[in-house]
Parts: sequence; structure tokens; C-alpha cells
Amino acid sequence: MFKNLLIIKPIFISFLVVVFYNSTSLADSYPPDFSDLSARLSPAVVNISTIMTVDPIAPGAPKFPPGSPFEDFFNDFFEKRGGQKPPRDRKPQQAMGSGFIIDPSGLIVTNNHVIEDAVSINVILSDNRSFTAKLIGRDKKTDLALLKIDTEEDLPFVQWGDSDTAKVGNWVLAIGNPFGLVNTVTAGIISARGRDISAGPFDDFIQTDASINRGNSGGPLFNLDGEVIGINTAIFSPTGGSVGIGFSVPSSLAKGIIFQLKKYGKTRRGWLGVRIQSVTEDIASSLGLDKARGALISGVMPNGPAKLSGIKAGDIILNFDSKEVKNMKSLPKIVAETEIDKPVSVEVWRNGKSMKLQVIVGEMVEEEEKISKIKKEKNDIVSQEITELGLLLSNITDDMRAKFGIPQGVNGVLIINVKSETDAADKGILPGDIIIEISQNKVFTPRDVEMRVAEEIRSSRDFALMLINRKGTLSYIALKLKKN
Repeated sequence: MFKNLLIIKPIFISFLVVVFYNSTSLADSYPPDFSDLSARLSPAVVNISTIMTVDPIAPGAPKFPPGSPFEDFFNDFFEKRGGQKPPRDRKPQQAMGSGFIIDPSGLIVTNNHVIEDAVSINVILSDNRSFTAKLIGRDKKTDLALLKIDTEEDLPFVQWGDSDTAKVGNWVLAIGNPFGLVNTVTAGIISARGRDISAGPFDDFIQTDASINRGNSGGPLFNLDGEVIGINTAIFSPTGGSVGIGFSVPSSLAKGIIFQLKKYGKTRRGWLGVRIQSVTEDIASSLGLDKARGALISGVMPNGPAKLSGIKAGDIILNFDSKEVKNMKSLPKIVAETEIDKPVSVEVWRNGKSMKLQVIVGEMVEEEEKISKIKKEKNDIVSQEITELGLLLSNITDDMRAKFGIPQGVNGVLIINVKSETDAADKGILPGDIIIEISQNKVFTPRDVEMRVAEEIRSSRDFALMLINRKGTLSYIALKLKKN
């Protein structure tokens, strides 16, 4: 359960409860007296105990997946040398975390990593009563899960608060079960908002300096009104213990996820059907945009909402459903939170000007998140040097496909050499990369590239925007034009 979220140098982030402080104003005394608040809220906080099975490893034996060709080899290796053969029996292992009741019927919120891989889930209330819990639903992308226990009477519960109103410096209160020490109360302040710790695609964590440790995962973060504004999820630590840097999933995100888990047993997210990348200053300049902003479309999936609405590769989405798209990272979150089947207005930057399109938001399906390959025509031209780009280009022959491992159906203009001390070299262009487009126009031959580059120079452009296919991954790169 306590696996790392993120490793940074020697410092790592492990899934642990985070404590945050939130308050609209400071109490008359400093620090505030949390005694009444903690007494009122603690009965709604629960201890979650899980049993999971793990594959044991013999001392000194490396671990390989079942059926691996190396598995038998190492079994024999250790046996012949008097070592213990790696055991095959899976053995139970207990783990603990925290959660909180959001409904008197026994609905409980926790982290997904607290109950992931569990074969049984046990919930212990503040009065030491124990119940077997049923998993209602989980969402791995936000690390949230919803459980249910059945009781004959109503249970104490807590209310959601509005994390969007929480400010840096506000007091917050965390209650959880670190190291199995039930109903441990800690307090602190909100240290930062909107933290991205690379835990998932929708990172928007609250950061706090409250003391939290192993076993707090899934516990609530309260404001001074006694409302849940976060779910304690991770800490930043060089040792695994608290150093005053913790992270909590904000209630503004969690409420919608938990509602969907309750209603559908899963999450239903909006889907656009595009591949995106960041807009750099060079890319913005090449497209005539005033500054680097929005999300650049590098690929459009066939029959997806974007394709059906007329969104094209090379468009920059500036606004989605009346919400500004400040950068690439913000677009997936905005789309995911948009109601499915809702018609929305999308502002895109195309051909040097802004235009409005209407999109019917689809539902995200994991299998649909694959980018389709863009098909192009074959050509007869062999090779040509484009001095303005510092590139030697070729058509994709059968020999070139064999040499560079290019699958059938992938077409375009092949880069076979990159001159040193050029913008192309500086930006990581490599032999084997395939040019799909120049300045949002498809190219099929080296001559096509030459003509598009000449056109950009005539238009007084400093950069040529190229769509590059590198082993199936599409990305836009703006290359500086070398002018004579």
C-alpha cells in the first residue's frame, strides 16, 4: 500500500496522509483551539485495514514475472548452490489506512492505493466496532475510492467543503490513523495550491505543513468550519516520515469523482479525442500567436469529437467551454470535468487567426485514447538537402523502411541526416524521424518540404512548424529557418 508516488533524486513521495490547515480568519487565540472541532469530527473518521496477498521472494533472489524464461533458471541456480528456492505460495499481508464517512448510510471515502489489491477490507469505527466493507468504485487517476458498510443505525458523517475558496496560509485540521494510532489529530496551514507532483493526469494538490505519516492515507483534511476540503494522499520525504510537506486531493475535484463512483461505480470523464503538446515561444511565433499559450493539437483521432467538429492537427485550443486554456496541462482537466454529450464552444488558433467551433463532448474510454497514424501517399523522389533546415531528406523506400524500422502504412518525408550546429540538431531532430507536415500542410516528398520552406521564407516567417513522427509518437517542432 505504501508504494512511492514519485522519486526525485534522493527525495521521494510516498502515499501517505496529508494534513492541511484552512481557515477564513485567525482565531482570537494563536494558535486556534481545535479541541471542540476535533471532538465533533473524529467519530466520522475510520480506520481501514486490508488483507492483500503478495508473492514472497527468497533472500537474495531476483523477482521475475510468472512464466518468465528466467524464472526456472534462477530457481535452479539457487537450488544448486544450496540457496532457498523462491517460494511460489502467495502469503497474506496486512496494511492500514484512513477514511471518512460522508453519508449516514455508511458511505466511506479513502484513497485507492489504500485498498488496491485487497482481498478483504475491514472498517473500524471510532467506537472500535468493526465491519466488512464493500468496494463501490475506484478511480486510479485521482487515487480515490468509495466503500460501503452496512449498519442498523445512522452513522456520524462529515460534509464536503469548497476547496476553491481555501487560501494559502489558512489553518487546516487532519484526522487519521498514522501507524495504526487511531484518531490522531494534527493541524497546520495550507502551504501552496495547485501542486503537480506527477502522480496522475489531473494533479491539482493542496500542499500543507501538517504532520502526517504512514496510515493517514485516505483521511480527511478539514477547514475550521469542519468541512472536508481535501483527502490526504501523499507526502514529500527523504526518509518516509513527515517533514512538513504533504499533499491532499482537493474537494473540488474529489466531490465529482465520488458522486460518479456512487452513481455509476466508475468515473465518466469528458473526452475530446486529441493528442496535445505544449506551445513554446518558437511555435507561437511560427503560427503568428502573440505568446505561448493554449494547447497545441498534434493529432486527432478518427471519428472522435474533435474530428467530427472540425478540429485539426496544428490548431491551438485557446478556450474550451468558456474556460481559458492557459497551457497544455490545463486542457485535459477542463475536458474531463465537462459533462458528457454537452455541446461546447471551442476557440482555436488556425492560419494566424482565432475561430470558433462547436464540439459535442464524448466519454473517455481507455481504448479510445490511442492516436491513429496519419496516412500519406508514396512518392518517387529519392533524397534532397534542405539547407534552410540543415536536413537531408528522403522518400520512404522499402530499403529505408528496413534500415529505420518504419512500419508499412507510415508515410511522409524521412530525415536521413541532421547537420550539426543547426536549430534542428539543438532541438533533438534525429535521423529516422519522419516529417508529416510543414506549417500545417501535409508533405509527401522532399520537394514538398522545399516548397513549403520557400513559402515560409517569402512570408517573412522565422520558423517552420513541422509535425514529426518518431517511432509512432507525433509532435510539433518549430525549426528556425536559415535564410541566405
